[in-house]
Amino acid sequence: MPDIVPDIDESPTRGSETILVVEDEPQILRMCQRVLEDAGYTVLASASPVSAITLAEQHNGPLHLLLSDVVMPGMNGRQLQARLEAIEPTITTLFMSGYTADVVAHRGVLDADIMFLQKPFSRRELARRIREALDQK
Repeated sequence: MPDIVPDIDESPTRGSETILVVEDEPQILRMCQRVLEDAGYTVLASASPVSAITLAEQHNGPLHLLLSDVVMPGMNGRQLQARLEAIEPTITTLFMSGYTADVVAHRGVLDADIMFLQKPFSRRELARRIREALDQK
């Protein structure tokens, strides 16, 4: 089952903010990066939480949003969020997972009130949810 659902030719919501995308599945990481860059965002892409922290530390400028998978090797998305908030206190986070939000919350990884994007998702849904998360600031 693919983690990306095709769209019917609709343009995504645009932006200019900087987004750190952390996803250990290469195809999903590339798709997110491409969609968000096409929508005008600056994207820092990482396949692991450890390299994401390094990218954040080396980035010259604000990080507006973290888009992170919840379940990853070595560090879960919530732990990554906490580490990044120490570097960039105003960063907003949108989590994504193939697990439902209820399952992830039940496992104690995320709070019930987090911003969450369920996989599979379409390119349009990704762009829309990114814009919603950024606009909630």
